[in-house]
Amino acid sequence: MKKSSTGSLLAISASFAAMMVAAATPAYAQDEAQAEDAADQPAIIVTGTRRTDRTVADSPVPVDVLSAADLVNSGSTETNRLLNQLVPSFNFPQPSLTDGTDSLRPATLRGLAPDQVLVLVNGKRRHQSSLINLNGSVGRGSTAVDMNTIPPLAIERIEVLRDGAASLYGSDAIAGVINVQLKKGVGGRAQATYGKYITTMEDVGQVDTVALTTGASDNPVITYTGQDRKRRDGDTYTFASNFGLPVGDSGYLNFTAEYKDRSPTNRSGPDIRRNYFNAGDPREATFNRYAHRYGDGVSKDLNFFLNAGYDLSDNIEFYTFGSYGVRDGNGAGFYRRSSDVRNRDWAASTTTFVPIYADGFLPLIASEIVDISAAAGLRGALGSWDYDLSVVYGSNLLNYKVENSVNTSLGGTDSARRFNAGGMRAGQTTVNLDMRRDLDLGIGDSISLAFGGEYRDENYKIVAGELQSYINGPFSVAPFNAAGGSQVFPGFRPSNATDESRDSYAGYVELDADLSSSFTLQLAGRYEHYSDFGSTVNGKAAARFEPIDGLAFRGSISTGFRAPSLAQQSFATTSTNNVGGTLIEVGTFPVSSPVAIALGAEPLKPEKSVNFGGGFTFTMLDGLNLTVDYYNIKIEDRITLTENLQGADVVSQLTAAGITGVSSARFFINGIDTKTEGLDVVASYRVPDFGMGTVRLSAGYNLNNTEITDRRVFSGFTAQRLFARQESYRLTDGQPKNKLNFSLDWDYDMFGLTLRTNRYGEVFLPSSFSTAANNNNIALAPGDVPGDIFLSPKWVTDLELRVKPMEKLSLAIGANNLFDVYPDRLPFGTVDGVNYGLNNSFLPYSSQSPFGFSGRFLYGRVSYEF
Repeated sequence: MKKSSTGSLLAISASFAAMMVAAATPAYAQDEAQAEDAADQPAIIVTGTRRTDRTVADSPVPVDVLSAADLVNSGSTETNRLLNQLVPSFNFPQPSLTDGTDSLRPATLRGLAPDQVLVLVNGKRRHQSSLINLNGSVGRGSTAVDMNTIPPLAIERIEVLRDGAASLYGSDAIAGVINVQLKKGVGGRAQATYGKYITTMEDVGQVDTVALTTGASDNPVITYTGQDRKRRDGDTYTFASNFGLPVGDSGYLNFTAEYKDRSPTNRSGPDIRRNYFNAGDPREATFNRYAHRYGDGVSKDLNFFLNAGYDLSDNIEFYTFGSYGVRDGNGAGFYRRSSDVRNRDWAASTTTFVPIYADGFLPLIASEIVDISAAAGLRGALGSWDYDLSVVYGSNLLNYKVENSVNTSLGGTDSARRFNAGGMRAGQTTVNLDMRRDLDLGIGDSISLAFGGEYRDENYKIVAGELQSYINGPFSVAPFNAAGGSQVFPGFRPSNATDESRDSYAGYVELDADLSSSFTLQLAGRYEHYSDFGSTVNGKAAARFEPIDGLAFRGSISTGFRAPSLAQQSFATTSTNNVGGTLIEVGTFPVSSPVAIALGAEPLKPEKSVNFGGGFTFTMLDGLNLTVDYYNIKIEDRITLTENLQGADVVSQLTAAGITGVSSARFFINGIDTKTEGLDVVASYRVPDFGMGTVRLSAGYNLNNTEITDRRVFSGFTAQRLFARQESYRLTDGQPKNKLNFSLDWDYDMFGLTLRTNRYGEVFLPSSFSTAANNNNIALAPGDVPGDIFLSPKWVTDLELRVKPMEKLSLAIGANNLFDVYPDRLPFGTVDGVNYGLNNSFLPYSSQSPFGFSGRFLYGRVSYEF
């Protein structure tokens, strides 16, 4: 983050916080007795129903509730990482070398796409990010909500609805709903956390000596110390404060400020390839073999959250909440060796290889993200009706800067080293009116009727970069054929710039009835119309039956949809390659572009789903709560990004449409149908008092399987040319098919302990090292292709110890990944007859590891309540 902007914002935040704390009422915090009483009370939920008295225990659909304590008692200060630790069906891989995704990482629920789960804040739809994930990560082709803009200290609780809910909330709620409820309480907490990775990289050797090269193309001979490589990096500082103030006699104001500074990590292995062009170059022996940077990038975050309300009268409450977040981050690309043609200075010599950077260079993608949201509304009672009228605005801006790079086609002298590559913007405005009342029809114990409407306006933009970031310079033509644009990320061109908008309106009705003390029925329906693709109607029925007190059966059936995002419809990025002396366009084209239309693209339709769920809850033993739920989610017309379509038939189709100069294209299509089914088991147990404090145990298990049930073909392209083996298996097998977690929380007098462990199931990585025919053959099962890799299951354990030397002061130390577990080391070179190439020598772990690949993180935290 720029020092000036960060420093000034941080200073303003600190000054404002100090002023408000000084003006606050006397210190307020729950004592242990209050906390225990609260834990014993049934949690009232606001997700999955618009009733005001529904609890977790009597919900007809599964809802998990994560408390503020669950989120605070950890060394992680990223909300997505916390959810990954706590929710069995939640997956948060931490990819690297994936452009902007390094700074804005997506997460998934129940193995579905990041944009197939709806995120709410205080029950209101949260806007998505402007980033579309394109480069080899889980969730490829999707946009997601940036959950890490929400500081954990601002959160009162998180409700995770594990059921389809499009009939209640509209688009995206196929996998479920994550509803973040912000704090309202008086008092506050300030805390500072510091941690770093202290780790030994499993099966990654430490270089001892390097011999010089002797021939024109040989690699140096490298010897190792016999010890695995040790790392001490990723220093992370987090300073956060939350405080709540009363406003008059009937209002509240709760404010959270958080600053987070994370240094990069590097889990690269040694690059065993030659670096220098000339044989025998003495620098080969001293060159840093760990010049790649593979791991977490730099991230500097500043986030503010406000949540406030005030009773204007007995029947009218005004409320508002909002956020402002800034993140400056960077992620690395591949290291360009000194001898790399992308590092050749043609301007210096056209006959002798002269490098632009003498030792090579590591290009960096610097992402500047600004995320803003503001909401305001009125709620209260109007006769026998409860009402809630609100308007919410949200926007996400992402600018790309490319640093330590070069546009090789311009020559070393004329090219800049830093580029403004353009960026993306996404905005959303939502207006909601919700009405609810209780009905007395002479049947049942209680009946709640709700209806309402929603209007939403969305906008998406791509902004072009500066000229040098995308231009093809004089050395882009034969015989030089140098790549144009800034290395690692060519800038958006003026022809890529777009500004698209759409709006939608919807109406819904919901009936939630306790027809008897043992039987609950919920019915809902929703109509929605979008200006770009038309209308959709969805419905839901859910029921719960409790024949014996403490044993209940529940089930649901619903239809759902996900509207194609504006990014999927209009995203464009192109580059120009020199092929045989001819400049050829390659890239991603919008579905409305002439190129995509000539190749068979059609306007995107919404994804449609049918969700089935059923299970039981068991609470017959004091302190024990057990839920078991099966789910089956069928999705039609899932939106996928095609493979790069190229070859003579592609050129022929384009030529027939009057388009020349394009040899390769990809675009979004409604490409596949899928079925996802699984099982969620969640249990918690409050151990009876045994004189040594309070002990709570919890466990969760998710079993998940996704399969592709149908594929689209058109324009003569086979199914595997449109969506080949690697991306198919990334979608179906690229996340764990099972995940198990256990946790123990113990509090006694001034001491506390939290122990959590997660078992992440097997992940499959389809081969890219066999023949092209094998790599693209979707008929070949996992393990049938030479070079297929299976990442074995792993246990990852976290431990935190706490002490309160004073009533309001708390100290904690802990370790995430206590036992320093890594995913399996990837093979390189020739192993068992398969040539894996040499890249895995310096990229030793897969980015699809469900728990990352950073190793043990040690931390300390000091907190003060006021």
